[in-house]
Amino acid sequence: MHLDPFELHRPSTVEETMALARRYSGSFDYLAGGTDLLPNYKMHLNLRPHLIALEDVQELRGHSVDRVGAMTRLGDLERDAAFLRAYPAIAEALREVATPLVRATGTVGGNLFLETRCFFFNQSYFWRQSLGFCLKAEGDRCHVVPQKEKCYATFSGDLAPALMVLDAEAEIHGPDGARRVPVTDLYDARGDGIQRTHLAPGELLVAVHFPTAARARRSAYLKLRVRPSFDFPELGVAASAIFDGETPTELAVAAGGLETYPRRFDDLTQSLVGSPLTDERILDVATRIRGAVRPVHNTFLAPDYRKKMAGVFVRRALTRVREGTAA
Repeated sequence: MHLDPFELHRPSTVEETMALARRYSGSFDYLAGGTDLLPNYKMHLNLRPHLIALEDVQELRGHSVDRVGAMTRLGDLERDAAFLRAYPAIAEALREVATPLVRATGTVGGNLFLETRCFFFNQSYFWRQSLGFCLKAEGDRCHVVPQKEKCYATFSGDLAPALMVLDAEAEIHGPDGARRVPVTDLYDARGDGIQRTHLAPGELLVAVHFPTAARARRSAYLKLRVRPSFDFPELGVAASAIFDGETPTELAVAAGGLETYPRRFDDLTQSLVGSPLTDERILDVATRIRGAVRPVHNTFLAPDYRKKMAGVFVRRALTRVREGTAA
């Protein structure tokens, strides 16, 4: 494997980055830590002639308990004891991302916009060529669910579900200005494994912001994967709640690794608010979420097993939140 030639650009401000995004619209990728993008480039997956490196963009750097720059290294967050105490679900998610070496390079923004993954996409050029390629790279059909309209590659980041249940917001800058949206709203439930976000062309994540109330939440994150020391999630479940005594006044559950986007289940968890969080009520919601998810056979573990484990992990996560045993 090798990297084909590309032109590397190194802006130092968001303004310079946006100017480059306008100049090379449609022919560039943003380069953060590179732990996912560069291996994909070596596999000749959706190459672009220009890379805009974000390492020197000062507005994207630094973190506090209230704000995390998009270029913050996962390893740096992992060593911040105050941050980890404030957000147990993020602490658990960080520990589950790949290996210490990857976390030393990988970034918060990179994990939130990690490329979706699939058996038929994450392969060498020659392997994909022998099969006829796929919708996500150079082909015209999906081999997971055979048709020519929708890509079923799976969202495989760890941080998104944890940020979703904490009501975190994303600060986005683009060629047409800046905006802030809930992290939940970054992802397109009506899209697919190719068009999976609501970002406009050239838009860039600058930082993630946390509301003060997020620190009052008990939270937890659980991950299912084949090799516990390294793999992407086959399933990742985050849960959080604010309690008045034994009664949750706010509660959220989100999951990744199952579909083309990370998903928060407010419509199914609202019934848990306002009454004590009993085992029976937790099991009922876990069963409802299990019934709502639609994994497909494009990862190592079978869809039926991942679907079943979604219910198991939701039950475990909510039980840990109730008991305050996360992190």
